[in-house]
Amino acid sequence: MVKLENERGSINIASEVFTILTGDAATNCFGVKGMTVRSVSDGLVHLLKKESMGKGVHITYNDDNTISIELHIAVDQGVNIPVICESIVHRVRYQVEQGTGIKIKCVDVYVESMLIG
Repeated sequence: MVKLENERGSINIASEVFTILTGDAATNCFGVKGMTVRSVSDGLVHLLKKESMGKGVHITYNDDNTISIELHIAVDQGVNIPVICESIVHRVRYQVEQGTGIKIKCVDVYVESMLIG
């Protein structure tokens, strides 16, 4: 949770806000199939449903009042991965910073799977 203070009081922003904004921004980029999570039991990568996409996002709170974001995604076959990742980084950074006012230190994108069809 991030706490912002101003002359009128304080605002607490829950982790879920960051994960929802991040997941929404990433999954709306062209070529992204969805968020993924690696199963601990079998080691396989699983595509997450829209309502549980927050499991593919990890937020780290930094000492300088910024956050770092880690995304795990699946992409369509044949897409240009570096271009998609750059688009995701820009879109996530913009949506989260505009929606919360919190600065983002870094956005790391991990392409876990490439899906056919």
